[in-house]
Amino acid sequence: MAKILIVEDDRSTTGLLQTLFEIEGYQTALCPDPDRVLTVAREAAPDLILMDYHLAEQESLPLLRALKADADLKAIPVLMVSGLNHSIECERAGASGFILKPFRPADLLAEVKRLLDG
Repeated sequence: MAKILIVEDDRSTTGLLQTLFEIEGYQTALCPDPDRVLTVAREAAPDLILMDYHLAEQESLPLLRALKADADLKAIPVLMVSGLNHSIECERAGASGFILKPFRPADLLAEVKRLLDG
């Protein structure tokens, strides 16, 4: 089954996402530290990255751009999530998809499946 890297600094959200994905049969890797996203992505070799728009009180768009500029990581789809609608900014920065919080688990899983099915 596919592996999803969850890039989220809120522990409760991370736990919920991890549980949801693992119940559905996905493997998960976690990265709460924005300074380690590129390293963890290389080590975990995920099939998809789910990344919160706000990490450690800063926007994660620079991280998204860095992922998309990296020759080894740029092909990995990145699904961005946020409580505010930043879909256009995320798309321009290279995101493959965007989900607005709060979201229904079924909607998130459908978007993950869409991105993984390519």
